[in-house]
Amino acid sequence: MYIRKHSVNRPPTPDEDVTESPERDELTLGEIINIKLVESGEKENLMELVRDRLVESGWKDEMRIACREHVKKKGRKDVTVDELIRAITPKGRASVPDAVKEELLDRIQNFIRSAAL
Repeated sequence: MYIRKHSVNRPPTPDEDVTESPERDELTLGEIINIKLVESGEKENLMELVRDRLVESGWKDEMRIACREHVKKKGRKDVTVDELIRAITPKGRASVPDAVKEELLDRIQNFIRSAAL
C-alpha cells in the first residue's frame, strides 16, 4: 500500500512582508496564482494528484532505479545527496509523462477560470 507523504520542499505561504517588497509594487501573475492555489488548498491537491499519477505511470520506480544505478556506478561512499539530485533531476523532469503534464495544466487552467483571475 502506498503511504502519502506531505511535501517537505513546499514553499511557505507568502507573508504580507514578503509580498510587499520595496523593490516592486506589484506581484507577477504567477505569484498571484501561486498564492491563490496555496490559500485555497488546491496546491496541495495538485501536488497529491501529480504524486499519484507519477506512481501510477511507473515514473517513481524509474527514478528509484536511476538513483540506484548512479550510486552503483559512482560508489556508495562517493555519492552525496546533492550530487544525486543534480545528476537525476534533468532525467526526471524530462521523463514526466505528457499525460501527467496535460492533466496538471488542465486542472490549473480550470482553477484560474473558476477563481476569475
